Amino acid sequence: MKSICICLALFLVICTSDTFASKKWGSKGHRVVGEIAQSYLKPSTKRKINQLLNRQSLAFTSTYADEIKSDKRYSEFYTWHYINMPFEDTYESSVKNPKGDLVTGIEFCKNIITDKNASDDDRAFYLKLLIHLVGDLHQPMHIGMEADRGGNDIKLQWHYKDTNLHKVWDSEMINKYGMSYSELVKNVDYLTKKEVSRIQEGSIIDWVNETQSLTKQVYNSAKAGDNLRYRYSYKYFGTVRSQLQIAGIRLAKVLNDIF
Repeated sequence: MKSICICLALFLVICTSDTFASKKWGSKGHRVVGEIAQSYLKPSTKRKINQLLNRQSLAFTSTYADEIKSDKRYSEFYTWHYINMPFEDTYESSVKNPKGDLVTGIEFCKNIITDKNASDDDRAFYLKLLIHLVGDLHQPMHIGMEADRGGNDIKLQWHYKDTNLHKVWDSEMINKYGMSYSELVKNVDYLTKKEVSRIQEGSIIDWVNETQSLTKQVYNSAKAGDNLRYRYSYKYFGTVRSQLQIAGIRLAKVLNDIF
């Protein structure tokens, strides 16, 4: 009986870990976004964020919103990590989730952080969520179809290992590349000031609609049962790197505007 309980416990741990891992940029991806954003913050923004986060970096706090998913007290924030909408819709024309989504979650966070009557604890909490959510906004499968839960139900293989399309874009390609998050940050593409300014143009909703255009390409890139390997990374890992860099640059814009 004791051995059965141990096996069951291990099974639940494995299942739970896989469930949470498949709903986000992986930890490495979020840290890349946070570290890139850190380098674009204005000095005054850095000082204010350091005060709120007790000098913890954006990279360190970028995974917080996923870490609290295992705590039922925070279940109300779960739908903030994604948007489900048909390809023929834009965010403006889509039916909104009454429980909230990426756009409403980001706006809520911004409102609390800028509320002079909010406590520092609340402002720090929602700042951590905001750092994460801006990263999620740029993962194409977070603007996916409701029918397959943003690609989570499109089962396939990654180098002969069972996985799903969402997870391939969350973490499989990033992890297979073999670089640490700091190495990925050191090797981002060089961008001029004009290119950075162009990336930072637009609103949160504009960025959602832009990401959705990539989402359509991702859905056409593979089908259930495929065994994705090096050729897939060769074709699409550049897009992953680009999205992480864009997310970091835009996160800095959001934070500089707030502070």
